[in-house]
Amino acid sequence: MSQSVKKDALLKVAERLFYEHGFRGVGLKQIINEANVATMTLYNHFSSKDNLVEEVLRQREERYWSYLDSHVEMDSDYPFILAVEAHGRWLKEQSYQGDMFLRAIADYSETDNEIESIARGHKSNLLNYFQQLAQKKGIDNERNLAVQFTLLLEGTTSMTTLMGAQKATEHSIAMARTLVQRTS
Repeated sequence: MSQSVKKDALLKVAERLFYEHGFRGVGLKQIINEANVATMTLYNHFSSKDNLVEEVLRQREERYWSYLDSHVEMDSDYPFILAVEAHGRWLKEQSYQGDMFLRAIADYSETDNEIESIARGHKSNLLNYFQQLAQKKGIDNERNLAVQFTLLLEGTTSMTTLMGAQKATEHSIAMARTLVQRTS
């Protein structure tokens, strides 16, 4: 196995375990065992568990934005609706037990580290995404609309654990249509 394959295996296993058991509930030994790599392999790529968590979050965010970009046509008449639909599919496929970024904020809050910064940055990026989308569509008061859509997606994510991704997404799409109609 090449070094990049081993690193990818570590990241994939770590993300799954962190998502299923929380950041604090998983030790490096478990990750090493399940990824089937040597301890030195982990330390060749990551100086600490925190460093591994940081990379897992960065990769997850990168995948989220790639996913959203592949489903949202900016020139569409309904990019906001497409974004909500794509977010719902992401929840169903990748985030059915809640939001990994919110977990990171909760687990690492007030520790003044890069992990919390990455997780909070993801939320800020979501707000900026909708603000830029509103600007491209020439919508007045784009900041308010961006906040409303960010709250909508965050609420959808939270409600996934209660009612499932499908139902939460159906409600969020209905709400998104109402928001879009108010801006027209």
